Amino acid sequence: MKQIPRLAELREGGVILVDKPYEWTSFDAVNKLKKLLKVKVGHAGTLDPLATGLLICCAGKFTKKIVEYQKLPKEYTGIFHLGEVTPTYDLESEPTHYGDFALLTEEQIKAATRQFTGDIMQLPPIHSAIKKDGKRAYEYARAGKEIKLEPRPVQITEFEISAIRLPEVHFRVACSTGTYIRSLAHDFGQALGCGAYLQELRRTKIGQYNVDNAHSPKALMEAWKEQ
Repeated sequence: MKQIPRLAELREGGVILVDKPYEWTSFDAVNKLKKLLKVKVGHAGTLDPLATGLLICCAGKFTKKIVEYQKLPKEYTGIFHLGEVTPTYDLESEPTHYGDFALLTEEQIKAATRQFTGDIMQLPPIHSAIKKDGKRAYEYARAGKEIKLEPRPVQITEFEISAIRLPEVHFRVACSTGTYIRSLAHDFGQALGCGAYLQELRRTKIGQYNVDNAHSPKALMEAWKEQ
């Protein structure tokens, strides 16, 4: 049984593994924790609202260690949706038809992972929190302004196709911090010639920490109320 850390210990300083729910922002989770703990809380790596999974939160004096946790490699599972694209590379915006995937074979789909494995240069989504001239990239994008971001070096150590049920392609990715899985979805679709967006995403690991040992915010609230 997963043990929930005690309030008294966390107020001194500690790590909380949170299983972030769908449509919550990372800050939603942090703010929930702050209200009950009544100490400083921060998270070590943002998850998009439409993603679920492991969020490492640090409380009290452990907030000084956030940078250490941010540097750890990540692992994700999810679904790419072939044949359509979106401006945000996920379901935050409306999909539009891009290309036909009907003639793609399993071999072609799996072979396309090779060009995205290892040390690669990745262009971040313009709908991202990356700063450009003092503003977030998504602020320019939402205002309809053109913005040019530079490709960044990332490392993808494992890129596995776990199931193909067209138009859905299920995957598992192990990667360095700073990797955008939304960009990977978009680039993967371009490589196949049919387009793709990120339909579903779950973060399963951060370094040695596993989502199997994480708690939902609801479970934490109930346990801490009893304490």
